[in-house]
Amino acid sequence: MQKYMIGLFLILFSVTGYTAENPLTNMGTFGVWTAYVYQGADGKVCYMAAEPEKSVGKYKKRDDVFLTITHRPADNSFDVVSVLAGYTYKKGSVPTLAIDKKKAIPLVSRDDGAWAKDSKTDQQLVAQMKSGSTAVLRGSSKRGTAITDTFSLKGFSKAYREISEACHQ
Repeated sequence: MQKYMIGLFLILFSVTGYTAENPLTNMGTFGVWTAYVYQGADGKVCYMAAEPEKSVGKYKKRDDVFLTITHRPADNSFDVVSVLAGYTYKKGSVPTLAIDKKKAIPLVSRDDGAWAKDSKTDQQLVAQMKSGSTAVLRGSSKRGTAITDTFSLKGFSKAYREISEACHQ
């Protein structure tokens, strides 16, 4: 559990702009997805996160891995899909995210993070996740190691509903 919380705080600092002055509230766990809300400097931020159920690759050491969906109503930003990979992506590599057997969607990467290229792609991924059963993330580490993470989408729709209601989408 401590490993999980440390990873979540890393995500909060790198992806959502969370600060210690504004406490994080756990809104519940739905399947494998946990929903959170906090009051940021510019307004309420709601997000949900899950860890992979399976990771494949010939790596020796790796940090925590999370797939997240974030809403920031004050910025009119909803359905932002992002990944904390647990390793630094190879420069110039293009990680992909595929929902079930649908075509893999390329992501933009920098350091140990990846995200959809635009809001239209975010919305497409979220729509697929709502009706899907697995999300498969493929990436390449800075050492060239191919890594595949498989995330369950069990509870995705309920967690998504929770963050959407909390952030009035």
